[in-house]
Amino acid sequence: MVQTPSKNLTLEEFLKLPETKPASEYIDGQIIQKPMPQGEHSTIQGELIITINGVTKPQKIARAFPELRCIFAGRAIVPDVAVFVWERIPRNENGGIANIFALAPDWIIEILSPEQSQTKVITKILHSLKHGTQIGWLIDPSEKVVFVYFSNQPPELFDKSEQLLPVPSFASDLQLTLGNLFDWLLE
Repeated sequence: MVQTPSKNLTLEEFLKLPETKPASEYIDGQIIQKPMPQGEHSTIQGELIITINGVTKPQKIARAFPELRCIFAGRAIVPDVAVFVWERIPRNENGGIANIFALAPDWIIEILSPEQSQTKVITKILHSLKHGTQIGWLIDPSEKVVFVYFSNQPPELFDKSEQLLPVPSFASDLQLTLGNLFDWLLE
């Protein structure tokens, strides 16, 4: 994450600023620009969106969103993948998906980029868990591991190809091993 030097802004002031590419996040009064996704990151992110939505979206159980700004508990974060249970997806007056998501995702997925601070990404996941997120994944493509963070138990490390990755109960039909996830990089 690239930290943008600036005076401390309020969340409201930050939200009035023009969007940046890649997206900037507002964390503890600081504006932090996310790194530009590269090949591994982009591949895993795209495949996860397709895979999660393929299992949860047809039955209106949940929906995965890429790079969606989530505003809650004094922060504005942009997870690599934010998954929301269907009933919690904000809607506008005509029933369509709203532009503003002022709540924590049910499942947060972060894919570590080479120049990204693991500590800052973990902090984002832990903050989300404190505010309603059920589970968080931190995927490290360079180490070929996934750290899974739970709201009610210690985190777990997944580093063996055959290990089935834990998912929130609403996505229990999703069966994805660590090997499946990293095999996407070979396709």
